[in-house]
Amino acid sequence: MTVSQESQGRNIFVVGLDEDNLDTLCAVPGAEEFTFHPLLSKDELQHGEIDFPELLRKARATLDAFEGTVDAVVGYWDFPVSTLVPILAQERGLRSSSLESIVRCEHKYWSRLVQREVAPEAVPGFGLVDLAAEVPRPPEGVSFPMWLKPVKSFSSELAFGVRDEAEFREAVAEIKKGVDRVGGPFEHILDRLDLPDEVAAAGGAACLAEEALTGVQVAVEGFVHDGEVVVYGVLDSHTYPNSACFLRHQYPAELPGETVERIVDISRRVIGRVGMDSVTFSIEFFYDPETGAVNILEINPRHSQSHAEMFEHVDGVPNHHRMISLALGRDPRVKQGNGPFGYGAKWYYRVFRDGVVRRVPTPDEVARIEREIPGVKVHIVPEEGVRLSEMPGQDSYSAELAHIYVGADSDKELEAKYDRAVEALEFEIDDAA
Repeated sequence: MTVSQESQGRNIFVVGLDEDNLDTLCAVPGAEEFTFHPLLSKDELQHGEIDFPELLRKARATLDAFEGTVDAVVGYWDFPVSTLVPILAQERGLRSSSLESIVRCEHKYWSRLVQREVAPEAVPGFGLVDLAAEVPRPPEGVSFPMWLKPVKSFSSELAFGVRDEAEFREAVAEIKKGVDRVGGPFEHILDRLDLPDEVAAAGGAACLAEEALTGVQVAVEGFVHDGEVVVYGVLDSHTYPNSACFLRHQYPAELPGETVERIVDISRRVIGRVGMDSVTFSIEFFYDPETGAVNILEINPRHSQSHAEMFEHVDGVPNHHRMISLALGRDPRVKQGNGPFGYGAKWYYRVFRDGVVRRVPTPDEVARIEREIPGVKVHIVPEEGVRLSEMPGQDSYSAELAHIYVGADSDKELEAKYDRAVEALEFEIDDAA
């Protein structure tokens, strides 16, 4: 992988650096003074079995062998990246939040306990499901419909919406089969910490049940610098009709001002209690326009790399800038609204069936679309020959074919550009046998 411009400046090691995000990293202010180095590959970190001690050993060996100065270690992916970064940074005296503060967010049950302490009005009913029980039952006080998910997983892997006892039993069976893939390695992290009794008893391979939330999905992006919690972006997250699967994220959000103020206030309270510093974060919410209720879905102790192009479209600076600035001890604030478009969106082009991918759009076809539709960037997700249900990082109900980033000056223009891009993308998918 090619790194950014040759430089006598700062050497920044990016855990899980990929080509798409390298392009965006090279667009941050002052990128000419940075050299970005890959530290472990995305495949090593996200595919197959996760051997955390081996990943840590390989990352240390790469840093030890580097002949220049290591000025920062950063990452924008979920576990194990989110926990490798603070461990490696602390070992080298670099800036990062504490491992414990990161895990308070990563462990979904621990995170809910913290949220309930400082923002009980924004937390749905939740509890643990005993996977070892002969007949697992929903936790007391959590009613259908509900979501079942491991306390630690990738993206939406093994997350199931269930409406009754039959669907509950089916979901529990699937989670029991797959929970150890991430939960087992997560135990290596928990072993490093002095955990609250409730969290220690749950462990890293437990199952969480949460009452289903309704309304409009909203996300916030922020950072903590020298103890100050700053929210710099609020985004809408739209789903496909009659589905919990994302259709698009859109920045800025179109919400009542009072609702934005409440979301920002809850974010500051919760992140302040978590105790993070020198780190970016993102929080997902549900807002119910009918009742005015605001509830936290989950907290991520990292910014969303999925949102980078949206911030670049609207603010002129990708959100990676905050991550880099914090790791170097700099104030990451920038003037907002300096981008070429009034709105930015990331669209998820999905199919809701299984199949084998026989053809994907070629690089030349993608380049033509990006030339012909201003403000559009297309990332193809599957490779030819893959079975959709076997792609990593997908949810339990759909498969992503492409991520389409769009900058525009109105909702209508966002949709028109997306529709043009989708119409031009030529996939061939055989139905699953």
